[in-house]
Amino acid sequence: MRTLIVFNPTAGHAGQLEAELEAAAQVWREQGWVVDLQPTNGPGDGRCLARQAAANGYELVVAAGGDGTINEVVNGLVGSQTMLATLPLGTMNVWARELGLPLQPRAAAQTMLAWSPRTIDLGRAGDRYFLLMAGIGFDAAITANVRPDEKRRFGALAYVVHGIKEVMRIRGTRARILLDGRPIKARVLMIVVGNSQLYGGLVKITHRASIDDGLLDVCVIKGDNGINAIGHLIAILRRRFSLNPDISYYRVHTIEVITRPPLPVQVDGDPIGTTPMRFSVAPAALRALLPPDLPDDLIQQPPPSARRWPQRLLAWLRRRRVEE
Repeated sequence: MRTLIVFNPTAGHAGQLEAELEAAAQVWREQGWVVDLQPTNGPGDGRCLARQAAANGYELVVAAGGDGTINEVVNGLVGSQTMLATLPLGTMNVWARELGLPLQPRAAAQTMLAWSPRTIDLGRAGDRYFLLMAGIGFDAAITANVRPDEKRRFGALAYVVHGIKEVMRIRGTRARILLDGRPIKARVLMIVVGNSQLYGGLVKITHRASIDDGLLDVCVIKGDNGINAIGHLIAILRRRFSLNPDISYYRVHTIEVITRPPLPVQVDGDPIGTTPMRFSVAPAALRALLPPDLPDDLIQQPPPSARRWPQRLLAWLRRRRVEE
């Protein structure tokens, strides 16, 4: 398999792990894969490198970095036949955790030898695709304030510190939300639009999401202030938010969010702008290398080997008839 590893030399502890990337590449080379490594030089570079790799006939592009690096690679691969995989080197590594991938690159490479390509959905926020989720409001404000050097030095703690600051000043914002064209109005603290389930590597806010069902899962968290936000956070951590009347859950194809004043928006951990913004599902937009044992609620289509089994049986029966 012709493979390009696109790595972010500033993600997490990536500077210390280039030897690990070579070790991971060697695992694949021993299986006959042709593996090249290419560093990113700045924002948007991962998207360009992935798009070039798809145009140049690479079968697999591996995003080695955090979820931001994966997002850039996804935006370069969308609509192509080139597959996505990841070697986790970032702060949160949500996609790797969602798939149950080891967080050590060599072990991850070894694990992926047993994986197979499958087609999955993406979300779209404006003109930016996302693999995991989009956040509007509270979490996007935190994301916008965490500097890259803080992520490298403090990891997830940087988000906690900025989250505490944001809780002290957050206020509910009037929002008009169109869910497949159906309007609702609410005073919101945060909206999560999920293509997958795991949020921040910790909890499953969009806990019914499936990555191949052609839908986006939307969690609208209402409230007036930081006290409400803390209460809702506790409910989410205790997995009792379905009983909270201020937390509403929907499954839709499109969502439009209009707020006054505008709220920040982030996708896969990267700030991308403010409301108003339209979100939509992009069905079967990406090929990805996935494990065969994903939970049934996360992915609905059986793995390729299972889908081919009836065809293999028919082929065997035809051979038997010819032999007889």
